[in-house]
Amino acid sequence: MSPSQTQNMSSTSSSSIWLLSYRKLKFFTRIRRFLQSKAARKRYGSSSDHSNKLTIKNSTDKEEERMEKESEPEGDSVVLQKSVKGLHFGSWEEKEMAAKAIEKLAKEDVKARKLMAELGVTHMLVSMMATEVVGRRRAAMKALIELANGNFRNKALMLEAGILSKLPKDIDGVDEQTRQEFAELLLSLSSISNTHFSLSTPEILQFVIGILESASSLETKEYCLGVLYNLSAVLENAGPLVSNGVMPSLLKLSSLKELSEKALAALGHLVVTLMGKKAMEDSSVVPESLIDILTWEDKPKCQELSAYILMILAHQSSKQRDKMSKAGIVHVLLEVSLLGSPLAQKRAIKLLQWFKDERQAKMGPHSGPQTGRFAIGSPLHPRESQEGKKMMKNLVKQSLHKNMEMITRRANAAADASKLKSLVLSTSSKSLPY
Repeated sequence: MSPSQTQNMSSTSSSSIWLLSYRKLKFFTRIRRFLQSKAARKRYGSSSDHSNKLTIKNSTDKEEERMEKESEPEGDSVVLQKSVKGLHFGSWEEKEMAAKAIEKLAKEDVKARKLMAELGVTHMLVSMMATEVVGRRRAAMKALIELANGNFRNKALMLEAGILSKLPKDIDGVDEQTRQEFAELLLSLSSISNTHFSLSTPEILQFVIGILESASSLETKEYCLGVLYNLSAVLENAGPLVSNGVMPSLLKLSSLKELSEKALAALGHLVVTLMGKKAMEDSSVVPESLIDILTWEDKPKCQELSAYILMILAHQSSKQRDKMSKAGIVHVLLEVSLLGSPLAQKRAIKLLQWFKDERQAKMGPHSGPQTGRFAIGSPLHPRESQEGKKMMKNLVKQSLHKNMEMITRRANAAADASKLKSLVLSTSSKSLPY
């Protein structure tokens, strides 16, 4: 090897060492500035002027060491410095402890949460997600959950660092608590819509559905439903969601009162698309399950969402209206139109109008030229028109009779309760000697 080559190699090596040292110096300088600014805020308060800030900024290293030894004012700052240093340069055990400390800091301090993105914390925590050691992976994941809380930049950095590729392939090998944390993290990430990182891939959707169907806690199921709701809000995701079997899971959970509202909200997003509507029309539980939800008087929001979905399915589809009519929807709609919330009443009346118009159309001529729909009482078919009128009157009478019975029962129950209360009071007062 010639002397010139040896000289070039030595110069290259020295330049790389210098570059690494420069990066470390820049890194710790940034932390030092943060510590100094935080020390200034805590020691001098909001009334400190420009001269105080200059004094803090130009303080010596000896003064900085003295400030760091003060436990109360500098506790969080020292922890942040040690945690970031341990996460970048420490051993695996130190990284795990640093991740736990970062989780606590991010939970308590919003400004520290923002600063950690600049210090490269997010990428290091994402890389820890690939470890097979459960404790380290959970520590990193819990820290990421806190960093993603209300911080768009941290969420984008997680997706950029490849967090989606770190999900476990086999959901059966993950314990219940870890599944819940995965679902919570995905819920936070799914709230980002304007990004080129897609969460609607088959792998991720199957992962979410696997957690949804295997979870035993309602909280975990709510996290998964939140993920599906956020994804279904984007029209481009409707195809992947339907093709990966999301619809049966949502219809199943919509029948549970504790989870029905979120499941129905996601179904409401999907039913407006061609694939989503077709999947619901082909389901064996539709429309019966949705009609049953209309009877939930204690869940007005669920009634409104169910009526909305039924309106989409019934619109310009005589086949679906026939299925609904055979399932007894007219009687239920009459009750909702009288006792439901204002929005539910409005939607129920609209559906009833469609059924009324269709019945009128069926009373028209069955052969020959048809120029339009004939009103009730048309002289062409007076007998059928009278039968239609009687049918509608009977339905209204039955509904009113049932509602009156319900109102009467409630009134009698209230009266009996008041009578019992007065009887107890009178009996108690009579037994008193004064």
